[in-house]
Amino acid sequence: MSGERVLAVDDEPRYREVIRFNLETAGYRVETAESGEEALELLAAGEPDLVVLDVMLPGIDGLEVLRRVRDHSSCPVIMLTAKGEEDDKVRGLRLGADDYVTKPFSAQELLARVEAVLRRARGNEPAESQPQTIAIGDLQIDLPSKRVTLAGQEVRLSPTEYRLLLCLAENAGVLLDRDELLTRVWGPAYKGEDEILRVSLWRLRQKLADDPSQPRYIVTRPGLGYMFALPDAS
Repeated sequence: MSGERVLAVDDEPRYREVIRFNLETAGYRVETAESGEEALELLAAGEPDLVVLDVMLPGIDGLEVLRRVRDHSSCPVIMLTAKGEEDDKVRGLRLGADDYVTKPFSAQELLARVEAVLRRARGNEPAESQPQTIAIGDLQIDLPSKRVTLAGQEVRLSPTEYRLLLCLAENAGVLLDRDELLTRVWGPAYKGEDEILRVSLWRLRQKLADDPSQPRYIVTRPGLGYMFALPDAS
């Protein structure tokens, strides 16, 4: 039993109870909210380990809740979106969601996504014999604290953005194809999920002030993949 705390936000009682039942059965501690306002109150009272957040909520919708959360927190967030609402998926990812699940979903799918996001958030502590810091140009990644700085200024990343950056930086100068990145960062079940990779890279570039037309860090090789550039590399 993990005991990790999950906040499930959905205005439909059926979905709230299904999520609660399945996550509690898997060993999670679950709180629920039926509106964006209630979710924000619970979040202000104490940050959970993960938020499962429906896009369509009365009053303050899920995307606005996510935007407010990301103003001050890197808490992992999984968005629940309606089938066929591709714009909601992209908007959620661009606002900093770590993943999304499309309604209707199976219990197994939701649990797999929750476990994957929490696993990314926990990460792996570096062994003492391994380097504790990755420094490339003016970018520094402190592995024990998972703190990223750019020219001395801290860059706040979500757990998924951090793992994506770390994967690229650990392989600086090496071209990684899309499926390799998806597998390393998200897991084998995410092969072919090009949209989540594309939007996550877009958000990471925004935070690094990395212009795709003249990248300092993340280089795209069309049709091949992505690479973290070494200093002064062309």
